[in-house]
This record gives sequence, structure tokens and C-alpha cells, in this order.
Amino acid sequence: MIIDFKGNIANILTIARMLMLPVMVFLFYMEDSWGAGAIKACFGLYFISAVTDYLDGYLARKLKQTSDFGTFLDPISDKIMVAVVLIMLIATDRLGMFGVILTLLIFTREFLISGLREYMGPKNIKVPVMKLAKWKTTVQMVACGVLILSGLVPFAYEGGMVLLLIATVLTLMTGWKYLTVGFSNM
Repeated sequence: MIIDFKGNIANILTIARMLMLPVMVFLFYMEDSWGAGAIKACFGLYFISAVTDYLDGYLARKLKQTSDFGTFLDPISDKIMVAVVLIMLIATDRLGMFGVILTLLIFTREFLISGLREYMGPKNIKVPVMKLAKWKTTVQMVACGVLILSGLVPFAYEGGMVLLLIATVLTLMTGWKYLTVGFSNM
């Protein structure tokens, strides 16, 4: 299957978000060589990526460019973006044990719900995205952005960890709701 991106700005933004991730990780790891400027550049790229998450959905609806490809890739790219940043923060010892536990809870929920959707798909049972899940993603992204700045901005680590805890609670709440909907349809 060939995917036609011609004129579909929403899909282009989603793909661009994915392509920014390796550059963002590179910049984050250049802190020792390039100093705080590397982290600021990493955060700037992360911020642009997070904004494209909002823009791609908005533009797809506004320009009537929704597509099966975009519907499939957009939520996956959000999860990959959050996962990459959390792994990057863990790999550089910026989250501590509590942050690692929160990350494991987030990852577990994401894998479970992805598996549930995959299982339900062939049975023609839809598990629609709930509004609270959109808030979950927003809080996850804000937490990740704040935690990227944790070495530069006073209280960013503490604020980022509080946001990560809130994101984890929302993640578990939405995961539970999805599982109950899914199991009730089995």
C-alpha cells in the first residue's frame, strides 16, 4: 500500500514529529559537550513536536483531511514520543526510582490497551478514545517537557514529577475504563 501525503498537512506533521525524535535525543545527549544550549534546543524541538500533536488533528478536521493512516499513526506517534523521552530521562538517571515505577505503569497501560484494541479489532468491537485519555496524553507531554528542563530550571524536577504522577493516575484511570469496556464486550 502506498501512502499519498500530497496535500495532507496533518499526516506530514505526524511524520515530522516522528522524524524529530532522533534529533531531540541527540541534542539531549550533547549536554556534556555543548552545555545548556543542547538541552534548550532539545526542549525547543520537543515543544514544536508537542504542538504538532495538537495541530495535526485540528488541521485534519478543519481541512477535512482525516485519513485512516492519520487515525492509525497519530496516537502511536504520541505514545512513541512520550516513551522516547521517558526512556531518555531514565537512561540519564534523571527520574530516580519513583519515576521509573511511574514510567513502567504508563508503559504497561499503553501496551495493554494497544493489545486490547488489536484483539477487539477483528471482532469489529471499537474501543473509542475517551476525552480523559486526551487529557492523559496532554499531561504526559507537559510532564516530559518540564522534566527535560529539570537540570536547568529551578523546581522543574519537582514539578515534572508531580505532573508525571498525575499523568500516571490518569493513565491508570483510562486504562481501567478501557479494560472494563473491552472485557464487557468479550
